[in-house]
Amino acid sequence: MSILNVEHLTHGFGDRAIFEDVSFRLLKGEHIGLIGANGEGKSTFMNIITGKLMPDEGKVEWSKNVRVGYLDQHAVLEKGMTIGSVLASAFDFLYEMENQMNDIYAKLGDVDEDTMNQLMAEAGTIQDMLASHDFYMIDSKVEEVARALGLLDLGLNKDVTELSGGQRTKVLLGKLLLEKPDILLLDEPTNYLDVEHIEWLKRYLNEYENAFILISHDIPFLNSVINLIYHMDNLKLNRYVGDYDKFQEVYAMKQAQLEAAYNRQQKEIADLKDFVARNKARVATRNMAMSRQKKLDNMEVIELAAQKPKPEFNFKEARTPGRYIFTTTDLVIGYEDALSSPLNLQMERGQKIVLTGANGIGKSTLLKSILGLIKPLSGAVELGDYLEIGYFEQETPADIQTTCLEEIWQEFPGYTQYEVRSALAKCGLTTKHIESRVKVLSGGEQAKVRLCKLINRESNILVLDEPTNHLDVDAKDELKRALKAYKGSILMVCHEPEFYEGIATDVWDASKWTTRLV
Repeated sequence: MSILNVEHLTHGFGDRAIFEDVSFRLLKGEHIGLIGANGEGKSTFMNIITGKLMPDEGKVEWSKNVRVGYLDQHAVLEKGMTIGSVLASAFDFLYEMENQMNDIYAKLGDVDEDTMNQLMAEAGTIQDMLASHDFYMIDSKVEEVARALGLLDLGLNKDVTELSGGQRTKVLLGKLLLEKPDILLLDEPTNYLDVEHIEWLKRYLNEYENAFILISHDIPFLNSVINLIYHMDNLKLNRYVGDYDKFQEVYAMKQAQLEAAYNRQQKEIADLKDFVARNKARVATRNMAMSRQKKLDNMEVIELAAQKPKPEFNFKEARTPGRYIFTTTDLVIGYEDALSSPLNLQMERGQKIVLTGANGIGKSTLLKSILGLIKPLSGAVELGDYLEIGYFEQETPADIQTTCLEEIWQEFPGYTQYEVRSALAKCGLTTKHIESRVKVLSGGEQAKVRLCKLINRESNILVLDEPTNHLDVDAKDELKRALKAYKGSILMVCHEPEFYEGIATDVWDASKWTTRLV
């Protein structure tokens, strides 16, 4: 049974086309991975099918009474909302149904027998709906999901504005899972989740009976939960049965076949053109030449899609620093409340350290405290000699107004326009991206702009806060290669063991010193 039909969808921003005549059908129980390079339009597609964005052309049609749940990381969580109240709001529609049922029961004393039977049937249907959506176990269900996502220990009365980015994502994810929608739409749900909760989400999705569409660049996670791939590429959407590995195999074979057909056709075109050129002037062979020309004119020419620019990340290295990168003495990090016990840490030149641990326990806060961006609550940080620090922040500021060109120019005012464009192009950004405002780009494209600043400044210590978030597979592979080749030191927060294996010389588990319950 079809839950969603998308027909002849065409959409773009300004002169930049995103989709061209795309059709898509979602069937009950399908577990779909929506994949594609950064900027191909995956999040735009989600916004169109949820009605947040109107397409230029085409039709989006949902089945009647289908309830859609969308993990939207931009959802507004306001001061005064608690973890418990946000989770319980998943059941608002059930409270409305209960009110409808109570209204029906109130009417029963004043109606004839036929109407009474009809109203009783309606009330029975609502009763069944309430039972199937766990209405009579709301408190225990809220507690169960909160415990599974590590939110219970924070306290259900905790104000959501006091949470870290990862914890807010967990609250929104918990609310979504409690809603038990007929279809889940998940846009990079693992970006802010730690390993333990990625495993929990993996188990949940494997047992999930309804349909879902998942956008993710975390390939091991994607492979473990989906059975269909939709690949967004060159304005089209193509369907592949199986997981990501199977898709890669079939896609490579299709590309090889297309290339072989293209080469054969190009040889045929060259031969036909040569024959026409040599024979059209001779009376004896003019008809044959005209016949060949007609064949040329009617030929459906095979076109190969333009190669996507692949990023190249090569970090510029500064002079060798002193032996110690930093030393902390009884350092206590936090804002109003302490996030750590007193820390006595030391990093030496050449170490490549990865910080791991659950969300909200102070990993990003530690990086900012070491860099002097926020003051520690107590204790001290001593930085080593001759440090040239390259810092990669987790997110681009929400209020950014500059274009990509302006953003790089501000950082490197001595660059010519050609040098700025070349630097951005090397990071995998096209001309249209380069001239766009940063805030209209996808999360992955924004990350590439931030990486562009980083690789063009000499450094001997890289401080990276979740650098893989939002990056597509090619960019992630290239970043891993570049970090392996980098001769300086690295201090990095990362939740993807597949990424940091082969890079890290040391892994520090932040949960060992945090004062937060996890």
